Amino acid sequence: MPDYSNHKVGLREPGALAPAAPDWSASPTAAWLLDRKRARGGAEFIRELCERLNAEGVPLVRLGCSVPASHPQVWALTYNWVRDKGVEEIARQHGATEQPGFLNSPIVLLLQGAEAVRRRLDLAEPQLDFPILRELKDMGMSDYVAMPMHFSNERFGFISWATDRPGGFTTRQLALLWDLLPLVELRLDLDAAYRMSESLLTTYLGHNAARKVLAGVVQRGEGANIHAAIWYSDMRGSTALADRLSPHQLISTLDDYFECMTRAVHEHGGEVLKFIGDGMLAIFETAEEDRSRAPRQAMRAALAALGGLVELNRRRAEFDFMPLRAGIGLHVGDVMYGNIGGSDRLDFTVIGRAVNEVARVEAMCPRLERPLLATASFKEHASGIGLESLGFHVLRGVREPQELFALPPDALPREILLD
Repeated sequence: MPDYSNHKVGLREPGALAPAAPDWSASPTAAWLLDRKRARGGAEFIRELCERLNAEGVPLVRLGCSVPASHPQVWALTYNWVRDKGVEEIARQHGATEQPGFLNSPIVLLLQGAEAVRRRLDLAEPQLDFPILRELKDMGMSDYVAMPMHFSNERFGFISWATDRPGGFTTRQLALLWDLLPLVELRLDLDAAYRMSESLLTTYLGHNAARKVLAGVVQRGEGANIHAAIWYSDMRGSTALADRLSPHQLISTLDDYFECMTRAVHEHGGEVLKFIGDGMLAIFETAEEDRSRAPRQAMRAALAALGGLVELNRRRAEFDFMPLRAGIGLHVGDVMYGNIGGSDRLDFTVIGRAVNEVARVEAMCPRLERPLLATASFKEHASGIGLESLGFHVLRGVREPQELFALPPDALPREILLD
């Protein structure tokens, strides 16, 4: 283990012998960490780890821990445990390592290669070279130690320990913490891997589809027939936007647009299944006891999405940006929900006649100058919404003309009517 005999940064000298393999046989905490049934980490794991270490004679008062996260918005999960207060879990956004709070912390020394960082806080002239050390000293801490943690795929994390014991941590206590570090890393790495799988599946498949895949519904062709309200939306004028904007600007614009669409669907109980260029497919599963609930949720989501576009366009107008327009088609029908694709590339989605029909309905939005169109099946299931008939229309690829419905124009804000 690193030399903890003083409060300097602990570094092993070049050429020094590697430390002996840790002896875990005498540690109850090690036995607990080696228990394969306790595979998950997280806040509960951190809480029990600290309690067990205290019971084993390590007088911890504070623990800080950071575990990398593979997530579009989250860089790492941070756990802060304080004795008699419990554990706080914080999701750190990407870019956190560029913030002053991180750059002015002892963790930077670990990133620079230090095997560990120790600061004795109860010395006559303590080395308080970071703000957190002054804070800990004011809290009555006598010793602070930070250790790097190395996770799979070369991802970096750290763990820090603080005590108020007079004289700080003993050599035996520090040796125990150092010896247990590989086991703590393993448990947190296993949990991070599980969370990463769950996070990536949820991000790319959606919550419900991810839950089914994690439950083992992974065989090609495996799925279920469901009755659902089906949503298909599309952005208008995307070709003109692509011609005017740089690739980076176009991606940023699409992100803003899809944020309006996806947030509305998720907030009203729907599941976004896929993006098709600037189109989006979503479903709202119906329940046997209330077949009208899903269509009502879909309608509320559509109105929320169009209202969100109004707000987005007001912000865009401040920069003289083009307003964004959308068309939304709503339908109710039976679909097959499950794994479809090739042997080495599957998609968890819905297929069926109803999916094709809702896409054809949405394509009629600009022709009928309505931002939202619904089928007769949708109107039948969503009674009481106040849809009005626009007559029968021929849909591409659909044999019989279909009656389409829309909300009265005065039921929608003028800003969301299609040009």
